[in-house]
Amino acid sequence: MRAMWSGAVSFGLVSVPIKLYSATTNHDIRFHQVHGADGGRIRYKRTCTVCGEVVEYADIVKGYETEDGELITLDESDLDSLPVASGHEIDVVEFVPADQIDPLLFDKSYYLEPETKAAKPYALLREALAETDRMAIVRFALRQRESLALLRVRDRTIVLQTMLWPDEVREPDFDILEQDIELRPQEKQMAASLIESMGADFDPSEFHDEYRDAVVELIESKKEHGDTKPAPVEQKREDEGDSMTDLLSALQASVEAARGSSGRKPATKAGPDPQEAEEPAEEKPARRKPTTRRKKADEGEDGAEKKTTTRKRRTA
Repeated sequence: MRAMWSGAVSFGLVSVPIKLYSATTNHDIRFHQVHGADGGRIRYKRTCTVCGEVVEYADIVKGYETEDGELITLDESDLDSLPVASGHEIDVVEFVPADQIDPLLFDKSYYLEPETKAAKPYALLREALAETDRMAIVRFALRQRESLALLRVRDRTIVLQTMLWPDEVREPDFDILEQDIELRPQEKQMAASLIESMGADFDPSEFHDEYRDAVVELIESKKEHGDTKPAPVEQKREDEGDSMTDLLSALQASVEAARGSSGRKPATKAGPDPQEAEEPAEEKPARRKPTTRRKKADEGEDGAEKKTTTRKRRTA
């Protein structure tokens, strides 16, 4: 695994340097949309719904539509004015009983690995959480945004579990559940007996994604029976540049726009223009390297000329 973030867990006067790793991965089979006739990939252009024209990435801004139907746009300068969370500290706010945390608040899971010198304080925090049956509520900055999370123990590893903010959890509003429904004792007893008869210890290895397994089996079957064809080589249209050219154009436009707003003149470009790079330059004939024989002859002529000059000077 590759660490995606590094920092330190701080509680009281104790600081535990750690690295953050994603604890989960997605094994879904991802498909591309292709043309059934020739297998070509389906591409989409960024078009404006008002004018119908293709919009360059540099001309796209963020927009928010209010409930009244008004549109508010935010450009780069607006976004730069927003507070950005930074730092590499996971600050423990409080330790709470584990049974007080609603799993509905759980979001993403990450493993914490201690640095070599922090193995002991890491183990101390892990054992303290396990013995007290508590979780640590923490705040930290991830991707320039402050996040709410908790630290919990899984086997011998401390897991950082990001959490939803309380206002992100929707309240159920079902009128039917507000009704008083009468349940007889016999019905509740039968339901309890059924639950007891189906009771078991949870073993996650017993469960698997049957749909994904069926998709993998179908793909392997088609491959074994030769029901495949080579992926087509995409032809670049004349009116479309490749992704790198589009990216360079967007970056160049952004730089020119930034310099224009600051009142400075654009500096001389350090690299070739992407537009010019598409046209092949005229090939100049390569200079022929002197052969070994010619090279030696030249050296001999130079040596002879030097000797002649030396003799003339001595004679003089």
